[in-house]
Amino acid sequence: MLGTIFLLALRSIQRHLLRSFLTVLGVVIGVAAVVTMVTLGNATTAAVQNQIASLGTNILQIRPGQGFGRGGGGPRPPNFEMADVTAIEQQIAGVKAAAPQVQSSGTAIFEGTNWSTTINGTTSAYFIVQPWPLAEGRGFTEAEEEAGKAVCIIGNTVRENLFRGGDAVGQRFRIRDISCDVVGILSKRGQAGFGGDQDDVVIMPIKTVQRRFTGNQDVSAILVGVDDAYSTEQVQSAISDLLRERRKLDGKEDNFNIFDTKQISDTMTGTTTLLTRIVAAVAAISLVVGGIGIMNIMLVSVTERTREIGIRLAIGAVSREVLLQFLVEAVVLSCIGGLIGLVLAQLAIALLSPLMQVPWTFDAQINIIAFAVSALIGVVFGYFPARRAANLNPIDALRHE
Repeated sequence: MLGTIFLLALRSIQRHLLRSFLTVLGVVIGVAAVVTMVTLGNATTAAVQNQIASLGTNILQIRPGQGFGRGGGGPRPPNFEMADVTAIEQQIAGVKAAAPQVQSSGTAIFEGTNWSTTINGTTSAYFIVQPWPLAEGRGFTEAEEEAGKAVCIIGNTVRENLFRGGDAVGQRFRIRDISCDVVGILSKRGQAGFGGDQDDVVIMPIKTVQRRFTGNQDVSAILVGVDDAYSTEQVQSAISDLLRERRKLDGKEDNFNIFDTKQISDTMTGTTTLLTRIVAAVAAISLVVGGIGIMNIMLVSVTERTREIGIRLAIGAVSREVLLQFLVEAVVLSCIGGLIGLVLAQLAIALLSPLMQVPWTFDAQINIIAFAVSALIGVVFGYFPARRAANLNPIDALRHE
């Protein structure tokens, strides 16, 4: 019996193809929007997690000020000193390495080619704190760091744009007012989770950058690698106490901040997840609108086919069969809309993934849930018209014109 009812439902839909398509358009849009937003949102969250993980785990970033910026309109917080870096390495248990950082910027020139990039002054400890292996060449020697030699390790973006992807190790190029010898090339990392190209960098010994670019011995940031056997929270607290003592902050607020990369990852992941849920909830409203459209058209269909219903009831059909026929018709309409929506969602994901620079993924769970919800929409919004058809009086239905 169910097979016959299903065929009747398909024939009814086929007789009014345009009307049926317009009926399920809300479901199509709703399913496509929800699946697309959730899939792209999850892919973005995963990409952010991977990019932050590439910076390394168990890393503390120490910067002047009370946030990523300077904060309010008060005096500029003092930078750190190399003595602070040494004190952290020698006095704090659980510190694997501490790398000072000084940043500047400049235009690199090689054989008539110019490229503006970031200059990062640091020490060999930088490569111990975070796993960033070299694709070619070598790191800095102790003698080069002590003497402040003009040697550098460049990122892949600098290599591609300055050396046209050719051999760079052993070459010499000019950056601002000094000539720099390339001793190594960093492996490719890509975009950072918080924006910016990580590969667009020239890394030099910190003494070189301080002498040739900044003109002072200040340290603008410190990266601290924490041993896996220690808790980052405990090490962070110990570093905070040490820096407060060294910066003479008795009774005053901290004029520095310490960020745990895991906390940054959790915050950004939570933000992207929340935004994904909000957008998906807004898109899901289309499903409700689609359900109302199905109920409206099914009520019209009941009115149009009142005489047909009366004939079926008069020749022996029971109310349950009439209810099931119209309910199946509503569910079939909704499921067809759901299937079309899933196909459109995959096309949209395939088109938008390259633009958003996230990998294309197929999330079976969200696709199954979206299709199930579309079927449920047909049941919920199709029941009232079906019930109305089943409760028609055969005599009144036969008199209907």
